[in-house]
Amino acid sequence: MSIFENTAGCAKRRRPLRVAVLGCSGSIGTQTLDVCRQHANKVEVVALSVHASTKKLVSAALEFGVRHVAVSDVAHGQDPVLDELPKGCELGIGPKAVTDIATLDEVDCVVSAVVGAAGIEAGLAAVKAGKVLAYANKESIVVGGDLLMPLVEPGQLIPVDSEHSAIYQCLVGERSADLSRIWLTCSGGPFYGRTREELASVTAAEALAHPTWSMGPKITIDSATLMNKGLEVLEAHHLFDVPVDSIRVLVHRQSRIHSMVEFADGSVKAQLGPSDMRIPIQYALSYPERWDAPCDVPDWCAEPALTLGEADEQAFGCLALARVAGRTGGTLPCAMNAANEVANAAFRAGTCGFLDIERIVSAVMVKTEPERVESLEQLEECDARSRELARMALREVGR
Repeated sequence: MSIFENTAGCAKRRRPLRVAVLGCSGSIGTQTLDVCRQHANKVEVVALSVHASTKKLVSAALEFGVRHVAVSDVAHGQDPVLDELPKGCELGIGPKAVTDIATLDEVDCVVSAVVGAAGIEAGLAAVKAGKVLAYANKESIVVGGDLLMPLVEPGQLIPVDSEHSAIYQCLVGERSADLSRIWLTCSGGPFYGRTREELASVTAAEALAHPTWSMGPKITIDSATLMNKGLEVLEAHHLFDVPVDSIRVLVHRQSRIHSMVEFADGSVKAQLGPSDMRIPIQYALSYPERWDAPCDVPDWCAEPALTLGEADEQAFGCLALARVAGRTGGTLPCAMNAANEVANAAFRAGTCGFLDIERIVSAVMVKTEPERVESLEQLEECDARSRELARMALREVGR
């Protein structure tokens, strides 16, 4: 069932909403804390986690007076700065500690801003514990959507990705049977319009210069390759129970239209707004209410013309690979995502070229025999195996 079905009957949320922010030091995490800061009478931050950024964790814990924190990287579990945590604040170390704070009795809503597939266990635990899940961890839906989505109650999971938040907002109050197509908008990244020959020589520094959005480095590179949009196609497929081929990618350079939905009668609804991630983050926390804008809003009379175009899946082959993985299903999206994470990191480190990301992902997918998704342990094994295959492919392209 789609996440927007029958949401009208969902219970009103507790105020102030008690929130745990997983991955509070990253781009989404820091912007979530900014929203919480601006609406302190409506949101209470009670738990925080980071992977390794313990200094930022302590700073946020002191500001918000949180009672529970977690550091998933055990190598940073003894950092001296952790001695400065608020008195009485409980510190957990390791991945399980992150899952533990996602299931605390005093937490109403879990904002999952963890990057990559690492967030899937905490997301599953939060849903099973009946928490509202404000989800920015698209990779774990791509990898484990078959496990996660059957557990989600209507109104329990609110997407934080700007595109999926837009789709959700357009669909509230609608019937899933009337949905014909999703138009998933895409900025096109920094290399829109370039040929494969031109893409062969681009650098990580160029790829990190996104034209409209401020995001973390991993997602910014994924945006440049259009793998991010491929992951979002698969995310929309799971969230809204729509076939992969009923999700069209639409290049919209101005990043004002955040996505559109088309109904059986030809009508189209779109959600427009600033290019500011605090808008979808706030909507996930405020739903079903709307709070005052956390940023400046556009003067639509002064906005430049809005343009629409088609994504070039020949030049940006990662998007096409993601569609193949989505159509096939099973564990193939897990293999694709793991390979992409390895290749993305290698490109940022300067050990492979831009187009090598696509080559590495393709090589791993070819060597993967898809299986029906049945358990988290199975996905962990597939992830580990695919990462090793990706490292082997990386060595091959480096020769």
